[in-house]
Amino acid sequence: MKVLFYTREFPPYVYGGAGVHVEYLAAELAKLMNVDVRCFGDQQENTENLTVKGYPFDNPAFNKSNDKLKSVLQTLSTCIQMNADEIDADIVHCHTWYAHFAGIVAKLCYGIPLVITTHSLEPLRPWKRDQLGNGYDASSWIEKTAIEMADAIIAVSNETKDDVLKYFNVEEEKIKVIYNGINLEEYVVTNETSTLERFGINKLKPYVLFVGRITKQKGIIHLVNAIKYIDPDTQIVLCAGAPDTPEIAKEMEESVNEVKKTRDNVIWIAEMLPKKEVIQLYSHADVFCCPSIYEPFGIINIEAMACETAVVASAVGGIKEVVVDNETGILIQVEQQNVAPFEPINPDKFSKDLADGINKLISNKSLREAMAKNGRKRVEDYFDWIAIAKQVKGLYKSLI
Repeated sequence: MKVLFYTREFPPYVYGGAGVHVEYLAAELAKLMNVDVRCFGDQQENTENLTVKGYPFDNPAFNKSNDKLKSVLQTLSTCIQMNADEIDADIVHCHTWYAHFAGIVAKLCYGIPLVITTHSLEPLRPWKRDQLGNGYDASSWIEKTAIEMADAIIAVSNETKDDVLKYFNVEEEKIKVIYNGINLEEYVVTNETSTLERFGINKLKPYVLFVGRITKQKGIIHLVNAIKYIDPDTQIVLCAGAPDTPEIAKEMEESVNEVKKTRDNVIWIAEMLPKKEVIQLYSHADVFCCPSIYEPFGIINIEAMACETAVVASAVGGIKEVVVDNETGILIQVEQQNVAPFEPINPDKFSKDLADGINKLISNKSLREAMAKNGRKRVEDYFDWIAIAKQVKGLYKSLI
């Protein structure tokens, strides 16, 4: 069997959870079958069962395009290029709307079954219009077309499955829930502290950690607004980069600068760090905070749990299927608008509740340590890539 992956992200160009997913799933599937990865970039790799080829995204033909439409137009161009090379795979499997158009073309032109993994859904991310302008209408159309013509859809959580059924014309039997996973040998507690030292994190003081992109979806502004309620002796480490828009980058900078006026233990790492360095941050954090307002799965939570860190997270989307309240962490209920963009109705209450959860764990070492051990066990029991790859292979076989 041979599968063709279409994806925007693949190492070394990974900035989000979907890219992490593709990297590890491809590696694990390559132990079971031939895997051909076509991605955005200049990658070139050819091992026994895994071939990776990058295709250019920065096409000079679009240099004069409207700034907000440029990304969409370049995406469509790259998707066409990804189909120019002959395809001999049995299955084409797409990840995120950026690659869906390539999958549409492959199914139509090469006549092979199409699988779509729903890492997130455009109807539930209306803030993307700030980033793409009318290009958001194009990305939404591409996603809808791909999902509705797919032979199978992988939902990364049960709640995501419900969302697919709500927003798209899809037969329920075509949807299979397969969770994201993690490499349990890589994500383990480390004693290394060089990253903490490099960024001035005091190893003798507790700290709460955030890891993720600067985007409305990840709710980082709500965590920044919660800092004033967090115990003054607790360090705040924000490992946050890759802002969606200049506007949210500016909002983040202004918010962080404001809280820094009253406390000097807020550390903002404004870049996406290599995995080994992030694992150090997870390993030594007392609490990991995931304040997302929309999250189909939340792979960062299992990364933290694998590194034996207790979690405080918003009770939204797939997070409720990952973090077990009062066992592996604390889930923060948030009253949200009932239509996207799902912003909290009372954002200050949400921020204060996040802070209360963080303070509770920081002040209770035994509870924190029990949750840390429970978190690692839960990841081992439910989120191992080896088992997940076998589920995906089974889905492929059912389509051939």
